[in-house]
Amino acid sequence: MPSQPAHARSARRGWAGVAAITASLFVFLTTELMPVGLLTPVSSSLHISVGVAGLMVTLYGVSAGLGVPFIVAWTRRVNRRVLLSALLVILTLGNCVTALAPTFPLVLTTRLVMGFASGVFWAIGVSMAMRLVPERQASRAAAVVMSGISIAAVVGIPLGTVLESLTGWRATFLIWSGLSALVLLAVATAVPSLPSANAVPVREVFVLPFKNVPLRLVLGTVVLFVLGHFGAYTFVRPFLEASTSAAPAFITVVLMIYGVGGAIGNFVAGHTVNRSLRGSFIAGCAGLVLSLLALLAAGHTQAGSIAALVLWGVSFGVVQLCQVNMTQAAAPDTFEAAMSLNTMAYNTSIAIGALIGGLFADHLGVTSVVWFGVALTAASLLLTLGTGRRAATPRVPDGELVSQ
Repeated sequence: MPSQPAHARSARRGWAGVAAITASLFVFLTTELMPVGLLTPVSSSLHISVGVAGLMVTLYGVSAGLGVPFIVAWTRRVNRRVLLSALLVILTLGNCVTALAPTFPLVLTTRLVMGFASGVFWAIGVSMAMRLVPERQASRAAAVVMSGISIAAVVGIPLGTVLESLTGWRATFLIWSGLSALVLLAVATAVPSLPSANAVPVREVFVLPFKNVPLRLVLGTVVLFVLGHFGAYTFVRPFLEASTSAAPAFITVVLMIYGVGGAIGNFVAGHTVNRSLRGSFIAGCAGLVLSLLALLAAGHTQAGSIAALVLWGVSFGVVQLCQVNMTQAAAPDTFEAAMSLNTMAYNTSIAIGALIGGLFADHLGVTSVVWFGVALTAASLLLTLGTGRRAATPRVPDGELVSQ
């Protein structure tokens, strides 16, 4: 039986590659969000306001969304392992330059470039992981990679804050530069050569939603639930402070519990999407609506807010994984191009959701932001229910979500 050991070694290497891609997501997302906990020391050190320092997050997210369809298309002939390695080089150097930058304009310029790299990773990372394992395990590989989001929320961002308190914000970015270099080494070692499989030219990318009705419906549901989720989640801290007089320590614990819930949701969805992709998304989206309603009803108590945030985290973990699989199911032959549009819609919706949420919070109070979240996530659920099976039914046989 000489083939069995070889098969086992191939499977182990495939999952090692998935782990390396998951680590990549962790460092990309943590780099994006870490400044949230460092705004005060950065603003003090560079002599700018906290609001201006917040552009470190905003500009990164905008470039991650708007540039990705073009860059993915322009690099459509580049081996995906080579491309991911190049993105990690940009991340490593970017964190290093951020740590050493003498002026804030240089910091912003660096963050802009890193944002482009992050957006390209979101477009190619999941599809790379799904190609490394047998077809029947593709959804589970996607779930593992997406768990990097929860890991970053639970470990990465708080760790960055702790490191800053011990070493300073510049040293924190230097440490993250070193960590990015280690992940780069892991990718170069564990991820095999992956020739580009289904990228398309720029001129064809933006035509896809017009030609592909299921993809158009998926992008619509994504925009709606991302607007609702992030519009509300951006202001969850002031909501809890206003409704429960919660201390910062309690809020930190609750948000970490939320992150754990997200990891659980990813794990659950990894086992359910192959049985019923549409049903999994509907259940997760319904959970988002119910969790926000629960927060409104019982968020004035600590126990009620914890229960609501747990359900919120689990539900978001489910819909987060489902929407990736729905995108692939809608456009199996042009997955990377479809994911680049997904990434653009997703990141743009985050920025718009936070902006609209801020307007609601300033003019109608933070409770209105949660109602905004209820309305938009409910709209996403209704769109899925109202369009039958077109928005989430795979166009390829079960277990063949990704061409190998």
